[in-house]
Amino acid sequence: MESKFNVPSAKWGEVKQKEQYHLAILPWGATEPHNYHLPYCTDVYTSQAIGLEVAAGAAEKGVNIMVLPGVPFGSQNPGQTDKPFCLHTSQATQAAILRDIVRSLRHQGINKLLIINGHGGNSFKGMIRDMANDYPDFLICASDWFTFVPYAGIFEEKIDDHAGELETSVMLHYYPELVRMDLAGDGASKPFAIQGLREKVGWIPRNWSRVSEDTGIGNPHKASAEKGRLYVEKVVEKYIDFVVDLATKDLY
Repeated sequence: MESKFNVPSAKWGEVKQKEQYHLAILPWGATEPHNYHLPYCTDVYTSQAIGLEVAAGAAEKGVNIMVLPGVPFGSQNPGQTDKPFCLHTSQATQAAILRDIVRSLRHQGINKLLIINGHGGNSFKGMIRDMANDYPDFLICASDWFTFVPYAGIFEEKIDDHAGELETSVMLHYYPELVRMDLAGDGASKPFAIQGLREKVGWIPRNWSRVSEDTGIGNPHKASAEKGRLYVEKVVEKYIDFVVDLATKDLY
């Protein structure tokens, strides 16, 4: 089986033919274990594939979008960083990466950027507020692709937080050859013992080694490529409408 999408592959000979690029999409993920069956860079692969579909759909509506190579550096919880090759990137490093990308695009006359984020541990709000003050002529928007389309009606598992039914289904849709369902654990997890933490009265990072044995949170065994297709079709449809508005309309 072959991947439906590879890495962004634009050439300068193609780019220079465009009269205008309305905005850039920056896929952002992490490098971390995803249960036993998904690749370390799952969060990058999914964000990037969605971004490429969005760009193709927007082009049909006259909006030109460049999808940049995905950033594989995310913020990790204690316990997860104990696993070999799990890479934790500080907020300061992430902010520096984002700032350098913004500087480069702004210098080239591109002043709108959409971050499509695939990693729940990443948070860009503080960085974006800082840069909105430093670069008031540059618009940065952050979005978690897995948050704005309801799971109900497509997915069955009630607990699905990491490498579970949703992520596995999306990977089976986009990159089936990278998924090893024969290796998949059950994604069993242990919640906080303190009620207030379970009810989100307060927040602390979970210690991943105490929460999950296989690093997953959510059972992947009900995943299917068809479920992944149904879900990302809704995600991409919403994104296309959004980026067209973002590229062509005033905010206020």
